[in-house]
Amino acid sequence: MVDNIDELDRLDEAVRAGVGAMRIEASAITVAADRIAPQLSAAVRLIRGARGRVLISGIGKSGHVGAKIAATLASTGTPAQFVHSSEALHGDSGMATPADVAILISNSGETAEVNQFATMLKRWGVPMIAMTRDPSSTLADLCDVHLDIAVDREADPLGLAPTTSTTVTIAIGDALAAVLMTMSGFTPEQFAERHPGGALGAQLGAGS
Repeated sequence: MVDNIDELDRLDEAVRAGVGAMRIEASAITVAADRIAPQLSAAVRLIRGARGRVLISGIGKSGHVGAKIAATLASTGTPAQFVHSSEALHGDSGMATPADVAILISNSGETAEVNQFATMLKRWGVPMIAMTRDPSSTLADLCDVHLDIAVDREADPLGLAPTTSTTVTIAIGDALAAVLMTMSGFTPEQFAERHPGGALGAQLGAGS
């Protein structure tokens, strides 16, 4: 019985840590929202000035976040494609053309593979947007526009795992998609055309 009580106490404490993590992330998004507008404006001008696609790149957790941002952009009217930075160094860089614009994600701004890919893109004349926590980082210096993804702390109990930082990066990516949708006049009908399958497709079809 004592063991069960101890387990319940540990569970209560752990749940408080989980809820606290959500509050840390929510607060970080609010802080980011208060500073991001001028940077979003610069990023959107760069994207709308390009004739090609938005290429998004990163590795590790930043890569997973980048793939999500690419998927959101593509489904909301902005042609986009994710390119893994490591694979880019082994031939996938051929996906890029000077007509494209790239978004490169590295929390530190010092990820070697991301910076090497950025260097290649810069040499080819591809406009670039950096998403980093450090505006003086190598990646930010290589790029034309910087989106600040800095956070005060990560939300996990150790303060080490990419949690708050990835959440803020996704939120800024969503904000970018929202700006682009608004600028292009993206309609519910266009959204429905891109989502014919699954529960969302069924919901959109029922509303048409």
